[in-house]
Amino acid sequence: MFFYLSQFLSFLAMPLTVISLLWVFGLLYIKKKWGKRCLWIGLILLWFFSNKFIVNQAMLAWEPDFKDFNKIETRKYGIVLTGVTNLSKTAYDRTFFNKGADRITHALQLYREGKIKKILITGGQGLNPVNPQSEAEILQRFLLMTGVPPEDVMIEDQSKNTRENALFTKEFLKEKGIDVNQEFILITSAFHMKRAQACFDKVGLVTETFPTDYYSNDTKYDIPTLLFPDPYSIFIWHIVSKELIGILVYGLVGYI
Repeated sequence: MFFYLSQFLSFLAMPLTVISLLWVFGLLYIKKKWGKRCLWIGLILLWFFSNKFIVNQAMLAWEPDFKDFNKIETRKYGIVLTGVTNLSKTAYDRTFFNKGADRITHALQLYREGKIKKILITGGQGLNPVNPQSEAEILQRFLLMTGVPPEDVMIEDQSKNTRENALFTKEFLKEKGIDVNQEFILITSAFHMKRAQACFDKVGLVTETFPTDYYSNDTKYDIPTLLFPDPYSIFIWHIVSKELIGILVYGLVGYI
């Protein structure tokens, strides 16, 4: 029930949903003054949400700054949240990455540079599994392929959302006899870090954040960025709207 409520609210908050509803009402009541206003507001919002400069400034404000590898203090464990592979396409001899592969590649870099000694991957199959493999299992196989020893990669493959990532990770650590009072490095996408850290704080795991997978870029002031519509910008707003709804719902139910 919680998942479907969150998904429904996310759908309502998506820019294209808002714009579509405005245009539908505008066309149905086009002969009325407020109907024409709906059409114009929808058009203005379409330009706003498709503007690369505006969405980039929003993401620069939302995403935390990235951290230099050489300034990260050494911790024993790095915790990697999943959500970076294409689980709708099943293969056993390769990994199909979506955007977000930074989560695992930067974890690998932290490991190679000695900033973490072991990698714990948390994440299962999601709520509507197609692939019989868990995402944690797929990413574990990827790390093993790169030469990471099996004893340095652990997986928690039952969690389905960020709340369960935190809760099940703590249970997993306790089952393995690992001290849960030490500080861990938390590795996830920058746009998702606020909610992720809040969930881990809630269950009592102390983390230092290592944000990855940025949607924001360095600011540009050229004509295409300032004026040209861009469909990918709308997609980024969809990501942000879902994350904001996630934070709201998690707060309401006491997950953060």
